[in-house]
Amino acid sequence: MRDRADFERYVEQRSARLLQTAYLLCRDWGTAEDLLQTALAKAWMAWRRVGDNPDPYVYRILANTHASWWRRRWRGEVPSEILPDVAGQDETGELGAREAVRQVLTGLPDKQRAVIVLRYFADLPDPQIAEILGCSAATVRSQASRALAKLRVDPAAIAAITTGS
Repeated sequence: MRDRADFERYVEQRSARLLQTAYLLCRDWGTAEDLLQTALAKAWMAWRRVGDNPDPYVYRILANTHASWWRRRWRGEVPSEILPDVAGQDETGELGAREAVRQVLTGLPDKQRAVIVLRYFADLPDPQIAEILGCSAATVRSQASRALAKLRVDPAAIAAITTGS
């Protein structure tokens, strides 16, 4: 049986990785923090029922919570293409490459983005991704194939890949 100490250890060990995954799903650090906090609160409520490997359970909560928030989000405002403040130049190039990858992921539909993030960032196998997203492994493979096909023809994606990101 799992107890509070197990949960605290899990959060200490995995919260940074879970936060990065949440960010890749929602593309905003503030929202990612809220998403992770909500997911961990839901995980805490079911912690005694979670098996020995809680990662799939928590990743599924992240993906499902993000999807429910996305469905409810008001879409009346459209972000402007040009920001009022100009950020300084990226001297190292690393942040520019990260931003390019983030932009590329933004262009994918939510399900495809979730599959790509869970497969390539979280290093999860297709059956586990299927379990997290509540679909078949074949659906995971087809979503990944479609996402990669889009990325292969996207000039921004090609530029992000060739710059070493």
